[in-house]
Amino acid sequence: MEPHKVVSQQEWMKAQTAHLVKEKEYTRMRDKLRAERLELPWVKVEKEYVFDTPDGRKTLSELFDGRSQLALYHFMLGPDWEEGCTGCSFGCDHFDGANLHLQHHDVTLVAVARAPLAKIEAYKKRMGWQFPWVSSNGSDFNFDFDVSFNKEDIKAGKAIYNFRPLDFEMDELPGMTAFYKDEKGDIYRTFSQYARGGEEGIGAYMILDIMPKGRNEKGTMDWVKRHDEYEDDPQLKAMMAGSCCG
Repeated sequence: MEPHKVVSQQEWMKAQTAHLVKEKEYTRMRDKLRAERLELPWVKVEKEYVFDTPDGRKTLSELFDGRSQLALYHFMLGPDWEEGCTGCSFGCDHFDGANLHLQHHDVTLVAVARAPLAKIEAYKKRMGWQFPWVSSNGSDFNFDFDVSFNKEDIKAGKAIYNFRPLDFEMDELPGMTAFYKDEKGDIYRTFSQYARGGEEGIGAYMILDIMPKGRNEKGTMDWVKRHDEYEDDPQLKAMMAGSCCG
């Protein structure tokens, strides 16, 4: 770490106070953005989607599990992949704690991937996760929601990711889509976010952002490993073995 400026307590307080003004501006802007997001138009989901789940085949409507809101995380795990995306795994490590609260606030959280259910279940067990995860294998769901792609569409400029043409070759990419189901059972796609749009849901990043070294990365998530791959941390491995991964 480069040598850093060290000042008196009085000067430190002055700098912190000045920075707080900007942080409050950011907070107010974030609140404004949230309010504007809630005013965005919705689109009705007309197509019938069916998913493979541990409890059998289920429709998109059934994934709501009795609630009116559904948060669907598009996880990067293709049919031929041997294991899940490292970055998606990093993000999903934050889901189970949040899900304890979401379930009691009219939100069902589900992950979805194109891999066959058996592969999903095996990876979920390896990671020790509890949140629901379903397979869209064999359906158009991932392609319709712009998180899975084929080479032909990418070359033709037809592949869309983050609301713009995809300009690099990739068969799977991450995202989160929000749905609402009304009393009649009609389903609406209310919002989708992709790429870095979901960073605020990654609590580890939010903590790193106030640390002296910040995120300390040369490229996005270049330091991240799946949590069972931190071989130099026996404390973490023991913790995982004795709790959620046991």
